[in-house]
Amino acid sequence: MKNQAINATRDRITIRDVAQDAGVSVAAVSKVLRNAYGVSDILRTKVETSIEKLNYRPSVAARAMRGRTQTVGILVIELSNPFLAGVIEEANGTLAESSFKSLIGIGRSTSPIEASMIESMIDNRMDGVLIIAPRISGKVLERYARQIPIVVIAHHEPHAQTYDTVNSDDRRGATLAVEAALRSGYTDIAMLGYDLADSPPTIVAVQREKGYLDGMKAAGLEARILRLPLVGTDRRAAIDDFLVLKDRPRAVFVWSDLDAVPLINAARMSGLRVPEDLAIIGYDNSPMAAIPLVGLTSVDQNAAELGRTAAKTLLGRIDGREEARHLLIDPHVEIRGST
Repeated sequence: MKNQAINATRDRITIRDVAQDAGVSVAAVSKVLRNAYGVSDILRTKVETSIEKLNYRPSVAARAMRGRTQTVGILVIELSNPFLAGVIEEANGTLAESSFKSLIGIGRSTSPIEASMIESMIDNRMDGVLIIAPRISGKVLERYARQIPIVVIAHHEPHAQTYDTVNSDDRRGATLAVEAALRSGYTDIAMLGYDLADSPPTIVAVQREKGYLDGMKAAGLEARILRLPLVGTDRRAAIDDFLVLKDRPRAVFVWSDLDAVPLINAARMSGLRVPEDLAIIGYDNSPMAAIPLVGLTSVDQNAAELGRTAAKTLLGRIDGREEARHLLIDPHVEIRGST
């Protein structure tokens, strides 16, 4: 059965053609396409070789014939990040204008959970998936995007072909943070990031570190990146240790308001004056940053524009667009009392 010739007169290659060429069952091809648990490397190689050989892509028309469900899955890394609420709300509103309902899943920063959620969304015949800050790799996203339209936020992979990305220009935003500190008269500017461990280069923290280094290099200044523990761990002790450093920087750019807000609170609780003793700049311009008692200068990603643009981009995919789009939203710095 393996590698039998396929009838070249057909207008479109089907999943049955892939199964026939690979010498496996249709169910086996489906499992590979869904990245299902338990698929062996040998089976995956067979099927993916046939997919590439035959240039197989699931038919958008076939999905339409089965009927749209008018539902879209939104997969988020967590709900504790206040910045995400603005993204989700705007995306949901934009989808509703086109009579789509959205259902939210939480990935908990864990790749297997994210993969399981996406598979459930596919199995429930949702029309598309909007993913925010995934931990799964771009290669895995490519596989799922062969089965369902996907748009990803907070995932920098501009060369992906089967799915779209919509991001804040995180690298540029970090450079803007350095420039804002320079305009305020600071030259001893460090960055407070976190232990990236085996994080892929697609995550926002990596892009922001690159932007910080760009800004410091352009100003002819020495860069210094200090790191908190891994995401998901208790960072209070590490923040307290930063505040008592003998060589504590005069100003610090924090990779996210998730750590910048606790830092500004800990600094004030310890008796440090902000910005007189320590200037602080965050990233996200989260609702907490704008509270007068916090007054955190922060890079604004424009949550509403991110959500609206991502939803419109996903609707285009659902309507049949195949060419990839990778869009960047321009950030800006909101100046407040912390600088």
